[in-house]
Amino acid sequence: MSMRRRDFIAGLIGAAVSPVTTLAQQPERIRRIGFLRVGAPPEAFIAGFRKGMREQGLFESHHFTIEYSLAQSAAEMPDAAAKLVGRNVEIIVASGTPSVLPARNAAGDIPVVFVATLDPVATGLVGSLARPGRNVTGMISISGDIIAKRLQLAKELIPNLKRIAILVRESSPTTAQYLQESQAAARNLAIELQILVESNPKDLERLFAEMHGSGALVIADDAEFTAHRGQIAELALSSRLPTVSGLREMVEAGGLMANGASFGELYRRAAGQVTKILRGANPATVPVEQPIKFELILNLKSARALGLQMPANLLGQADEVIE
Repeated sequence: MSMRRRDFIAGLIGAAVSPVTTLAQQPERIRRIGFLRVGAPPEAFIAGFRKGMREQGLFESHHFTIEYSLAQSAAEMPDAAAKLVGRNVEIIVASGTPSVLPARNAAGDIPVVFVATLDPVATGLVGSLARPGRNVTGMISISGDIIAKRLQLAKELIPNLKRIAILVRESSPTTAQYLQESQAAARNLAIELQILVESNPKDLERLFAEMHGSGALVIADDAEFTAHRGQIAELALSSRLPTVSGLREMVEAGGLMANGASFGELYRRAAGQVTKILRGANPATVPVEQPIKFELILNLKSARALGLQMPANLLGQADEVIE
């Protein structure tokens, strides 16, 4: 074989293997993802996010790390957001409604992907769902009729229900809409509403003490309530109040019913948005997505503790029953 032919073949072999060799010798830069939330995120949220990242070919510790900044209450969220920005994260996952506006306000040019129960257009977060137009996009967790559905579930459980309490957080950007839709649903069901407004988690014991006369409690979706789900479940059981919420985690903690989006699935899909942005997509053009998977979770153990018989029609609708 001539020298020229050997050099040509060697060049072909080198061209074929050099990209692999280069990738092996130069590991990909580890990306820093900030995670902002009131209280520790439920395991299903983080598991869903990690699963979504794996589906995109990205693995924790090898391709990315998660930098957590967790507040004790919604009031502390602006400080938690500022601290997270100071840790030089490349993108922020705003987990839960209390974190979204503080994340947006602190982020500057850092992209924000939220998973929250809010109307991002009405709150001014985005220009439209299809084209957010700014550095904020994400996943919304609620559809238009889900609030009415929760009141309907309470009525199906207790047919003679006359009064129902609604627990909302005072400073939440979703409270006005939640109450408006709850009031419309209550009128249709001929139920009186008792509105309970929490401004601090320390209010919870007092608010439960004020719930005399209400036959059930509907809990607005809010990370602050999720963080205190164990306390809320204990107070509800001791007050003999059936609860309806939007998260399976509230039911797993001892609540009676949950009807809402699968948050594990929302965080899995949010990982796809995060990955697009880390790979160069402009968040202003990454559409805000809506839930497509909803679930009804029932806790029969809590029903027995409350002296309630779960109706067959509710059992037939349930996606999961906790015994």
